[in-house]
Amino acid sequence: MKYSNFFLPTLKDAPSEAEIVSHKLMIRSGMIKQSSAGIYSWLPLGLMVLKNIEKIVREEQNKVGAIELLMPTIQSSDLWVKSGRYDDYGKEMLRITDRSGREMLYGPTNEELITDIFQSHVNSHKDLPKNLYHIQWKFRDEVRPRFGVMRGREFLMKDNYSFDINEEEAKKSYDKMFKAYIKTFIRMGLTPISLRAETGPIGGSLSHEFQILAKTGESTLFYDKKLETLNPENIDPNELQSYYAAVDDQHNENNCPIPKENLKISKGIEVGHIFYFGTKYSEKLKAYVQDKNGNNIPVHMGSYGIGVSRLVGAIIEAYHDDKGIKWPTSVAPFKVAIINLMPDDQDCATKSLEYYNYFMKNKTDVILDDRVCSIGKKLSDNELIGIPFQIIIGKRDLKEGLIEFRNRQKNINKKIKVDEVINFTNKNLEL
Repeated sequence: MKYSNFFLPTLKDAPSEAEIVSHKLMIRSGMIKQSSAGIYSWLPLGLMVLKNIEKIVREEQNKVGAIELLMPTIQSSDLWVKSGRYDDYGKEMLRITDRSGREMLYGPTNEELITDIFQSHVNSHKDLPKNLYHIQWKFRDEVRPRFGVMRGREFLMKDNYSFDINEEEAKKSYDKMFKAYIKTFIRMGLTPISLRAETGPIGGSLSHEFQILAKTGESTLFYDKKLETLNPENIDPNELQSYYAAVDDQHNENNCPIPKENLKISKGIEVGHIFYFGTKYSEKLKAYVQDKNGNNIPVHMGSYGIGVSRLVGAIIEAYHDDKGIKWPTSVAPFKVAIINLMPDDQDCATKSLEYYNYFMKNKTDVILDDRVCSIGKKLSDNELIGIPFQIIIGKRDLKEGLIEFRNRQKNINKKIKVDEVINFTNKNLEL
């Protein structure tokens, strides 16, 4: 992509209503534009990041055997009345009446709808286990939407639901998803901390939330330092669930079960939540299967959510500096930025196009900044949008056979020989 052909409306200053770093930087970098309170249009740069996060989430779900479908955003109230949640959910649920007078709602979650789908098509224990997921927009009418995409009213979420014959098998599904979540967040360059959590309005007897470490996080976490050194290839859910971790209002210094030298204190942001709720929904919505003895029994269910759009803001909160965003390579909108400081110079233009065509041919996400504007604006815009690797081509350096290379994530700047740039960049992309 050439910058001159792209739609990337960067701003020097963020609007006054933007309170936190991620909200300010997402607006300034041209990722989002507010449509109304808590509702945003995702502009091209923001959408690219959203899709990269979605891709990682989808891949890790597929690896553990979850099956993707797509449920609607608008649901009938009938199922929610049957489950007992229609009146209990509260004012966060956006309720709608269609032209025929039917009560509808904009789905805040999908336990009822997925249970109805399951019970319509599965009736034997031989078809279990099943795990169904989708990535879909949700709506919760927050009293005070704030912090940009971190606490908006409309948000993109991955939610999935497991169906098992009994509690023992349901716990296996729960642990499988627990493991998948840890791997998902590590792939995004994040440090996930899992905490035992309250089940809340979803209900059930077992729940964990996942927070990622960020200096500007909204929660204070107290946890065993072992949780910071996870090997994604060797994750034991039962071991991780046994480690101590608590948010500030649940931590009691006098009753902490681990020694002070093992206790870490950091800020965190919640990005995922998983639940086991047994037969709460299956009984009410008649999701029964026939067991091996011919008895009809309700299936045991679990529910698992990741805030996909929330993760965009959370990653920025974890990775930024005073110049802008510092994207981890795995989620960056572009992996490489080629910045031509002198587009009117033939040698600079030729070398820029040579590098650009190479990365395009090799299917590396690359942007060529070919704009005719000040050098200062080019450099500040590229720092702001946070592309991990920047190849900076200037007339003076080029005459000396050198190119400037910047690693945005590690704050490394160095001069490289012209004929070594491609190999050096490729090596960094592989790390």
